[in-house]
Amino acid sequence: MGISQYIKEIGRGKDGARALTRAQAADLMGQVLDGAVSDLELGGFCLAMRIKGETPEEMAGFLDATHARLRRVPGNSRPIVVLPSYNGARKLPLLTPLLALLLARRGAAVLVHGTATEDRRVTAEAVFAALGVAPAAPAQAIAPGACAFVPTEALLPGLKRLLDVRRSVGLRNPGHSLVKLMNPVHGPALIVGSHTHPEYAVSMAATFALTGAHALLLRGTEGEPVADARRQPRIEALRDGQRIERIAAQDGPLAQLPELPAIDPAATAAYTRAVLDGQAPLPAPIARQADCILAEIHADERTTA
Repeated sequence: MGISQYIKEIGRGKDGARALTRAQAADLMGQVLDGAVSDLELGGFCLAMRIKGETPEEMAGFLDATHARLRRVPGNSRPIVVLPSYNGARKLPLLTPLLALLLARRGAAVLVHGTATEDRRVTAEAVFAALGVAPAAPAQAIAPGACAFVPTEALLPGLKRLLDVRRSVGLRNPGHSLVKLMNPVHGPALIVGSHTHPEYAVSMAATFALTGAHALLLRGTEGEPVADARRQPRIEALRDGQRIERIAAQDGPLAQLPELPAIDPAATAAYTRAVLDGQAPLPAPIARQADCILAEIHADERTTA
């Protein structure tokens, strides 16, 4: 069928564009993910949505199409913690692997998924490689107490293609929001969503509500799903359409700032090992975030028991 009819609706400019229904958005994204659209159509879709912006209903439709096609990771009886890692490190060290391995040590099953979306940023895959953690396949189960990193292309090649459009046009597209909202687990999961600007928190919370997700939401470090080691961000829980504050934001930086490593993978990996081995202190905001995640999992277990 093609997606030209949808581009006509969403491509009329910021004021003239019309929002798609959830079903239309699912059909559009399904064709994109299946590789049924040309590069020209794909670029037109990405630029039109960048100008218009996605509604929560459209994003829910995009997620419907994505979830129907994902090669999902097998679920457990206990919720798996999902950490989407796509922004990478630009100015601060990437501590998403530290959070993931800390949670695993405390008994959680943790899935980190991601890919490089900009060439100049340090990725979770690079830090995990420096730690000796190789990428895993989606078919591999994640036991409690284990952490796995699964590249986006292993979950859904068409989604990687969508994300890579940024390398050609230099702008984010719906795929960059979608990956922070999706559930790649075939079973219960706690999605740790992160945003860079307050308006994204509103739209992400609305989308989580529409899709019935169980999630935590915070302003992460440079868009990564890990708390800024220098200050405590607000952390909210989203479940059954409710949005509840779990940790209040701290005004200003910590009284004593932690000593952080350089942003390169080797230095970040060495710091991660030192923290996990007790040779360096765990930054307080990340400790509180880990406690919050584990408490949310345990609450989910009590609810479903």
